[in-house]
Amino acid sequence: MSRAFIFPGQGSQAVGMGAGLSQNHAAAREVFAEVDEALSQNLSRLMFEGPADELTLTANAQPALMAASLAVLRVLEAERGLELARDVAFVAGHSLGEYSALAAAGALNLADTARLLRLRGEAMQRAVPVGTGAMAALLGLEVEAAEEIAGEAEQGEVCDVANDNGAGQVVVSGHRSAVERAVALAQTRGAKRAVMLNVSAPFHCALMSPAAETMRAALDQVTLVAAKVPVMANILASPIREPAAIRDALVRQVTGTVRWRECVAAMAGAGVDAFYEIGTGKVLSGLVKRIAPGASATPIGTPADIAAFSL
Repeated sequence: MSRAFIFPGQGSQAVGMGAGLSQNHAAAREVFAEVDEALSQNLSRLMFEGPADELTLTANAQPALMAASLAVLRVLEAERGLELARDVAFVAGHSLGEYSALAAAGALNLADTARLLRLRGEAMQRAVPVGTGAMAALLGLEVEAAEEIAGEAEQGEVCDVANDNGAGQVVVSGHRSAVERAVALAQTRGAKRAVMLNVSAPFHCALMSPAAETMRAALDQVTLVAAKVPVMANILASPIREPAAIRDALVRQVTGTVRWRECVAAMAGAGVDAFYEIGTGKVLSGLVKRIAPGASATPIGTPADIAAFSL
């Protein structure tokens, strides 16, 4: 069996995330305590108890999802005998999940990862005035059709493909009026559905350029080391390990397309037949099953999931 560990992105957060891990596993409590200290905030209490509207804020959701993922990973290492470099062929994460993957692979330390994600969330929120941008899901279209629609919808504004999630699920992002034009076009081009998303900013498009520059400066100030296992980069859909490549990919990722379909297909093509979604939720597991139907996809986020895991 060849395994890949994959890490969820924004939208998978939920009140109660990590609470069972904290109650049952010392290794998880250590992760939550370190993240709380790094952020000078009781983020773990917000994760466990809410309120939901505060947890959903981008600046909280991003480090919270990473903390939950790394807590699961540390418990697997401490109690299930996992050795990442020996037992996992690739790691990958969806958008902010790429930071979780890099922390898992040892390229970033936990405290720096938490602080970078807090900054990333704040910078992405700040990059575009509220109401100026939007995102929409175009369902039932492949990425080539979505790219064509986005190009037609721009009309001097920004409308980019933000996510190619696979299985006919593509997300576009940009100026609200341009995204609305894309939705209208998609409905005439064979989309099963085209819906505006309830998001706080237009992520992964050219409007995020100020946030990319913020992350460039921040990443220059942290220590990056070579990843213990290859990290399938969102922006490249190919594996990276070295610090310079990681830094470049993380900066470009802020404005670039999350090429999740290609990332999963590349890992499957390299022999991965078992994907494990580490952290909260099972969104990525569902996508994997549609992108690589010959592979298994298993969420691991609770003490029961950890107990069921075997090498």
